[in-house]
Amino acid sequence: MNNTYTDLVKQTFNFPQEGFEVKDNYLQFNGLDIKALIDKYGTPMKLTYLPKIGMQIRKAKKMFDTAMKRHKYEGSYNYCYCTKSSHFSFVVEEALKHDIHLETSYAYDIEIIKKLYDKRKINKETFIICNGYKQKGYTSRIAGLLNNGFKNVIPILDNKEELQHYKKTVKVPFKLGIRVAAEEEPNFPFYTSRLGMRARDVLEFYVDKIEGQEDRFQLKMLHIFLNKGIKDDIYYWSELNKVINLYCQLKKICPELDSINIGGGFPIKHSLGFDYNYQFMINEIVRNIKQSCKKAKVPMPHIFTEFGSYTVGESMAHIYSVIGQKEQNDREMWYMIDSSFITTLPDTWGIGEKFLMLPINKWSEEYQRVVLGGITCDSHDYYDSEEHINEVFLPKNTNGEPLFVGFFHTGAYQDQISGYGGIKHCLIPSPKHIIVGHDKNGKLVDWVYAKEQTAQSMLKILGYM
Repeated sequence: MNNTYTDLVKQTFNFPQEGFEVKDNYLQFNGLDIKALIDKYGTPMKLTYLPKIGMQIRKAKKMFDTAMKRHKYEGSYNYCYCTKSSHFSFVVEEALKHDIHLETSYAYDIEIIKKLYDKRKINKETFIICNGYKQKGYTSRIAGLLNNGFKNVIPILDNKEELQHYKKTVKVPFKLGIRVAAEEEPNFPFYTSRLGMRARDVLEFYVDKIEGQEDRFQLKMLHIFLNKGIKDDIYYWSELNKVINLYCQLKKICPELDSINIGGGFPIKHSLGFDYNYQFMINEIVRNIKQSCKKAKVPMPHIFTEFGSYTVGESMAHIYSVIGQKEQNDREMWYMIDSSFITTLPDTWGIGEKFLMLPINKWSEEYQRVVLGGITCDSHDYYDSEEHINEVFLPKNTNGEPLFVGFFHTGAYQDQISGYGGIKHCLIPSPKHIIVGHDKNGKLVDWVYAKEQTAQSMLKILGYM
């Protein structure tokens, strides 16, 4: 039996895979020569490959189109990107190139919407789905958009009191949505999501507060989001069907209601062993909605999704160098990286998230079990398990060039959670951020979006300068 890292991967997984292959003993990411980027920019490095965003959007649209044609579905499909996954302009603007809509979560998102409109990246026909528990700063900004002619801004009511804010401030007819509170999984410490209205209260709320107000506002959308995402299990289908059935009941007394928003939750690849049948799930979602509507004899709704991680997650990678190794006992070999997991990939220690981890080089070397350690003084700054393997194996770090390690599909939430550009644990700097995308002529180019954080920038925030 061969013991090189290449042998290990090929014996364990189907490899190469979409987005990953090895050429001349170096890993390629979506066809990118990562080693050339390391030689040019050094490590640690955050790498964003913008074309992947469009690839994901096109893939989802095609699958929904296939499912709707197969089932002769009479509604339309609308792809929304939820900005909270990554607010960066280069991400949002890249996504908007592919005829999509947006979802917001907080008041400051509306300021982004205004900037995008000023730059002609969106127009007043773009759907803006406004989610979240809203304070006055949020509701007043939403009202400002509506009063300025953004006819497809849809505030999703999170509670019964929220409607009063719009009744006082919005001067034009507008559309509304209602978020239906989902029941949580049995292993949650609480039974029902804090977000949205109880399903049993929605009908009464509509009759008491919305029905007969067509000249001012209309209920257009029911919204649901499940923390666990879109998965083929009893829990997901039960919650989805609850909202579909509620739509069917409401539709009979609310002819204006015409949309169901199933939120987000498509998983992304966090292991070479990842196996998820997207087309099957989309087919079943479309089939379930159509079947229930036919049974209830009501028109099929337009379907909205809000894909965040699915849109942007697979576009980014974090690249590190192994700067040393420490054999602390007979069982554990530590590979020390030139950054920190706590500061760059907070989900690894915050919620135990697993990312797709692969070496960039030394694929022809023998492998060994290792624990990866960050350079903070925190005992939790480590990474020691990879999905479907349960142990981390990497090539032996023999003489020659350093071992480079990549964590892939890290594009969602990590910068937002770690606090981009702020103070980091142990004052470990944020790594440089490199973007790869197409120029105006369609040529693939790379550039520095942000340099590595400096000591001076941190000292200024801390009040020393």
